[in-house]
Amino acid sequence: MRVVFAGTPDVALPSLTALLESRHQVVGAVTRPDARAGRGRGLTASPVKQAAQAAGVEVLTPLHPRDPDFQARLRDLAPEACPVVAYGALLPQSALDIPRHGWINLHFSLLPAWRGAAPVQRALMAGDTVTGASTFRIEAGLDTGPVFGTMTEAIRSTDTAGDLLGRLAAAGAGLLVATLDGIEDGTLAARPQSHDGVSHAPKLTVAEAQVRWDHPAFAVDRLVRGCTPDPGAWTTFRGQRVALGPVSLFTHDAPSLPPGRLLADKKSVVVGTATGPVLLSTVRPQGKKEMAAADWARGVRIDVGEDLGG
Repeated sequence: MRVVFAGTPDVALPSLTALLESRHQVVGAVTRPDARAGRGRGLTASPVKQAAQAAGVEVLTPLHPRDPDFQARLRDLAPEACPVVAYGALLPQSALDIPRHGWINLHFSLLPAWRGAAPVQRALMAGDTVTGASTFRIEAGLDTGPVFGTMTEAIRSTDTAGDLLGRLAAAGAGLLVATLDGIEDGTLAARPQSHDGVSHAPKLTVAEAQVRWDHPAFAVDRLVRGCTPDPGAWTTFRGQRVALGPVSLFTHDAPSLPPGRLLADKKSVVVGTATGPVLLSTVRPQGKKEMAAADWARGVRIDVGEDLGG
C-alpha cells in the first residue's frame, strides 16, 4: 500500500523505521517546519525530517496542512493511507479526505481513555497500572475516531514518562504496521469507541509541573515521574527554581518532617510531604547543570529548618 507518513519528534521514529522495513511503500513524509533550537537558536529539522531524508523519502513541511499547495502535492503522491504518530498539527477535513483509507493515528493510550496531547504523562500522574496504544482513523473530533487495534503495557512503579513512552513507541510501531496490513488485506475493520471510560489528557503546563509538598508522597512521586523529562518537575529554594529528577518513597524508618522541610546528610537529601518524606535523586539549580541531590545540598549548605517550595 502506498503511504505518506506524518510525524515530528523522536517518538515517531520507530514507526517510520518499521514502515520503511514493511511491505508498504513510503512515498512521502509530512512533518512540522524546521524550528529554532539549541544555544545558537538555529533552525533545526525535526527528527522525522532527518530520518526520512536519510532514507531518500520526499518530505513535506507545510506551515499548516490546510495549505492548498501541500494538499495538491499530497494528491500527486496518491497515498492510500497516511499513518500518523505525534505529527503535532490539526488536520482539516480537506486533507483527511485525500487518502482512500484515511489518516491512521497511533495514540499512546487505550482509547477512549486519555484523549489528548499528554496521555502517557496523565496516566502516570493518575496512578494507572496499565496503559497501552491504539490505532484509530482520525476524524474531526479530538482522538474520537473508530479504533482498529490496541496493545497493552504495564506501568512500572519507577517509570518516568520518557521510559514508558519509549516502550510504547517501540511496541506501537508493530501495531501500526499490523493495522495497515489488515486494512490492505480487508481483514481489519475499525470499531466505534465506547462512550464509557472517556478521559482527557491536555498538554502539561509548566505551572502544573510545580511540586506541591503539601500533597501526599505518592502524589509527589507520580507528578515528578509524569513530568520527566518534559516539561520537568520543579520547586523553589531560596527564591530560585530547582528542577527535580524522580524521587524515591520510603518503605520504613522514615524521618518525620513537615511538608517541604529539608533534611540532608553526606549521602542523601530528604523532603517532607503531607504524609511521609521522599528521597531526592537529582536536582538542577537554576542556570546550572543537573547534579546529585547530596552534592547540591553540600554546595548550598542547607540550614536547619529550611524548606523547598517557599
